[in-house]
Amino acid sequence: MLDLLISGADVVDGTGSSRYPGSVGIAGDRIAWLGHADVQEPAAARRIEAPGRVVTPGFVDVHNHSDLGPLVEPAMASTLRQGVTTVVVGNCGISPWPVAGAVESAVMVGGDPSAMDLRFGTFADYLARLDDARPSVNVAALVGHGSVRGEVMAWERRPPTSGELDTMRGLVADAMDDGAVGFSTGLIYAPGMYAETDEVIALAEESARRGGIYASHIRGEGEHLFRAVDEAIEVGRRASLPAHVSHLKCETALMWGRTAELLARLRDGGDVTADQYPYVAWGSVLWSLLPDWAPVHELPALLEEPGVRDRLVRAVEEGEGDTFQSSVKGVGWDRIVIESTADARCNGMSVEAIATARGVPPADACFQLLAEDPDTACIGHAMEEEDVRAILADPETMVASDAASMSTEGPFHGIPVHPRNYGTFPRVLGPYVRDGVLTLESAVRKMTSLPADRFGLAGRGCIEEGAAADLVLLDPATVTDRSDFGTPHAYPAGIEVVVVNGRVAWDGAPGERSGRVLRR
Repeated sequence: MLDLLISGADVVDGTGSSRYPGSVGIAGDRIAWLGHADVQEPAAARRIEAPGRVVTPGFVDVHNHSDLGPLVEPAMASTLRQGVTTVVVGNCGISPWPVAGAVESAVMVGGDPSAMDLRFGTFADYLARLDDARPSVNVAALVGHGSVRGEVMAWERRPPTSGELDTMRGLVADAMDDGAVGFSTGLIYAPGMYAETDEVIALAEESARRGGIYASHIRGEGEHLFRAVDEAIEVGRRASLPAHVSHLKCETALMWGRTAELLARLRDGGDVTADQYPYVAWGSVLWSLLPDWAPVHELPALLEEPGVRDRLVRAVEEGEGDTFQSSVKGVGWDRIVIESTADARCNGMSVEAIATARGVPPADACFQLLAEDPDTACIGHAMEEEDVRAILADPETMVASDAASMSTEGPFHGIPVHPRNYGTFPRVLGPYVRDGVLTLESAVRKMTSLPADRFGLAGRGCIEEGAAADLVLLDPATVTDRSDFGTPHAYPAGIEVVVVNGRVAWDGAPGERSGRVLRR
């Protein structure tokens, strides 16, 4: 007897093939039976009648920041209720191990680092803690370059010595041997921004030797986008491993309309892929606008030095020549909105509006916010809808959230977060599919088999007998995101049942927490 039978749905199997009417049966944590509409169904302990519904594999979010989410909110509600059954964490060069990255990882999920035990002796210890927390979804993890570099070199702005490089290589190798699925960089963030390409290649080689991937938040997504993509391609080629560009976009007015050129660059780059979140705004830390010579913890002292303020304003607002750097150029202070900062009155306001209220120029308002709270987070409305649609339509670009798990009652509930935290996958399945940007079958493939295969998540991402029983039952007519920039804390509609490892995790109410750590 089956444990669960989803009967009479349209099956979209994750491969991109056309849907077919049928039923899916589960025994234990595996898909044990598949049948078309005219086949007699076996008995099952629980049966879900699903006419007019679509059953798909569980969605795989390959760019997620819930590294410590299971220790703060193990229900992982905003993730699960989108239909996501597996997240890949450790992105943008940030992982909780080595411990240099633990505090930042805790802050990103609303945890209080001072109240958490962040002592992970090994990467295996970190993964074991996640398993012990019984998360609602599966978790696979990358090891982050920024955490590795920070552990060995702190915020030193120089190349490593040969001994330091060997130590960093050893840390990456240890994490890979403990089950990491790859190695990530965040090359616009300190300390990752201080690394030269050869350092990144040397560390990526340790992932390559163990069958892992290289995933990168590249050095620039605005005017230096193409140079930054070329660097990611070079790392993959020279280190001999698959390369992956995180949250692909044409950022700032300087790059709008160049999507076809960008996608061609990836297609011609060899073994390189990308993911995307379907929004016209990014979300990050405000200090990502600072140049590499002005780390946020040194900012107050730097501003006291003669002539530095004017140079810093030019760097933040215009960039610095041919150097890789994010800047306000092509965006505008009116389009950079504070998400969270120490002065909660500023949350939801643009930097320009805060500057007007304080009676200072916008750059000075930015510096003040960072002095008051170095962890100030912001949202930049820097992309165009047509570019978002063009990237989404590309069949080899995956869907990913760049989000952290949260809930409407959790630590972030009063903060104007990015709506991608709640709506990424239903937004694609609903508005973009119904608008004809892509078919439901192609959208599901970009969320399931494509990312699972790319990140080495064997047995997941498709509906076939013997595969892991991660499934989503959705209503194709009503599925949609309900989170927006005005009301971000809103769960989506149309995701009716989510099954993780054969257990019902969501069916209109929370079910069993049956996620597990997936090791390479």
